[in-house]
Amino acid sequence: MKTTTRALFGLALSVAAMAAQAAVAVPAAVVADGVPEISDDIAAQSRPYLEFRSAGFLGWNPADRSMLVKTRFGSTDQLFQVARPDGARRQISFENEPTPFATYPPAGSPALVVQKDVGGDEFYQLYRLDAGRLTLLTDGKSRNWFGAWSHDGRWLGYSSTRRNGTDADLYVIDPRDPSTDRLVATVSGGGWNISDFSPDGRTALAINRRSINHAVVAEITLADGRLRHLTDPDEAVSWADAHYASDGGIWVLSNRDSDFVRLGQLDPRSGEFTPRSPETRWDVTDYALAPDGRFVAYAINEAGVSRLRVLDPAHGTVRTVEDLPAGVLHWSFGQPLQIAPWGEIGLSLSASDVPGDAFSVDPDTLAVRRWTASEAGGLDLSHNRAPELVEIDSFDGESMSGFLYRPDPDRFPGRRPLIVDIHGGPEGQSRPGFLGTDNYLVNELGIAIFLPNVRGSSGYGTRFLNLDNGPWKREDSVRDIGAFLDALAQDPTLDADRFAVYGFSYGGYMCYASAVHYSDRLRAASCAVAISDFVTFLENTQPYRQDLRRVEYGDEREPDQRAKLAEISPLRNVDRIRVPLLVATGGNDPRVPASEAEQIVEAVRANGGLAWHVLATNEGHGFHKRENRDYIFWAGVTFWQDTLLGAAGDE
Repeated sequence: MKTTTRALFGLALSVAAMAAQAAVAVPAAVVADGVPEISDDIAAQSRPYLEFRSAGFLGWNPADRSMLVKTRFGSTDQLFQVARPDGARRQISFENEPTPFATYPPAGSPALVVQKDVGGDEFYQLYRLDAGRLTLLTDGKSRNWFGAWSHDGRWLGYSSTRRNGTDADLYVIDPRDPSTDRLVATVSGGGWNISDFSPDGRTALAINRRSINHAVVAEITLADGRLRHLTDPDEAVSWADAHYASDGGIWVLSNRDSDFVRLGQLDPRSGEFTPRSPETRWDVTDYALAPDGRFVAYAINEAGVSRLRVLDPAHGTVRTVEDLPAGVLHWSFGQPLQIAPWGEIGLSLSASDVPGDAFSVDPDTLAVRRWTASEAGGLDLSHNRAPELVEIDSFDGESMSGFLYRPDPDRFPGRRPLIVDIHGGPEGQSRPGFLGTDNYLVNELGIAIFLPNVRGSSGYGTRFLNLDNGPWKREDSVRDIGAFLDALAQDPTLDADRFAVYGFSYGGYMCYASAVHYSDRLRAASCAVAISDFVTFLENTQPYRQDLRRVEYGDEREPDQRAKLAEISPLRNVDRIRVPLLVATGGNDPRVPASEAEQIVEAVRANGGLAWHVLATNEGHGFHKRENRDYIFWAGVTFWQDTLLGAAGDE
């Protein structure tokens, strides 16, 4: 069994050596507890990798046919308009806080609506943006979420918890006149939102998302708020993204009668679902209907790669768009795919050599046009390493896979250290997009990165997605990490004596749990905004999230489930963590409260272990302000150099 003596000695040497060097300033909103001073050399050497930008497609402006995108030129993401392919980005929002989502109506007089929060607290408000200034449309206190525009562009439907802080009731508003705001349906549950308005504006579709595999589609009569279920509320089936077609029919994504999510049509009278996408293996992740109904654009998740297809609903023919980069749809708060009133398909996409850029597709010729070419700190992105697909059989014979990014063997010969980077969710999926700042670890430090998709990941069917549900199956996914460690240890280019784990959110739980179960096989663990105790997490996460999370993890209010949740929680097994930890968290996190980090850092230290703790007091579930994000990255580089490469930078 390994000990942490060498790693701890390296950390001590690093602290002593860096004391004599110029150090990076700790941002004003960051508390760096137990973190050594970070050398200016690290910041200077890695800075080009922090200068990349991405452009996230948000929609079309029907008034001038420009594209609306979000990107960062200063500290945070702001809104920009792009008039034409390869055109300049013209900034139109100027906030201190990120503006993650905005939308124009599909028709009528322009009214740009923005959804944003403060300090990452996720209590989103809706605003109207005029000449660079925001006008508040919602109450300023509750959690609000954009739903859909009416077809004529007058009404905006959204959900809000303003009534009791928990239930997401349904509202409509004309953003040009905030006095028109009105409640249209009082509901029970935090997963409700308006999905679309009927072409005549008399009804709206709403979806209640109870879990990733259980949702309900309903129709609301807007005049009186009468709500009618179109699907069986007791049937555990996924329904998502319901939209009226121009002829009044309903299109929707669903896994009914299938292991995978398909695109199809829902009969509002019988509740029957008729699949229209021909794929039988991979999930349909997103789609958009042409305003005139002549085609449907949809994307499938093919082993992690997004493939865009165009369906002719009248004849059932499907064509594939071939000229997009082999990457992943760059998801934003709204619809990743949107079709302009004149028929052009808009999207954004990232790949190993594309940091995230906006594209459009001609639905007739399938010709692709690139609207943005995001900067990457002067780096040649063609040097980025493309990932390899790694497939294994886990401890019980279950097949699973992940993506391995190897350093350049000519520059870094011999066996290289490895970070296993575990996605969150838990229903997330690691996909071969842009590694961002982590390209520095691969390209300049020679550290391999592996992105596993353990059981419970999306993209591999409903059966696979459900394999980790509940407290008694939860640690099976941790055992999958053990199986991946076994397989990767046999790779002749990897050094099994220098393996580590990283995880974000639920992946942070997996990170802690891996340190509990595999400390003898790991050098270190870096766990961000992470669940350390399922009981305290479920008790303290925001009320609108509790029921959704209990479906996945278990119900801490039930004595047997509470006992099992406590048993598998890393906090209750902290004596088994024998590797150094780097813990990062946001002070305003509504999902995984900062107390989850504080309690495990205290427990690890009380047990004689080493834990660095970085708290960004003005962030939520993630790090979106440039100065915070940079500092946390540099702390991570320092941590990996000390634990995986030695104080001198390598072994």
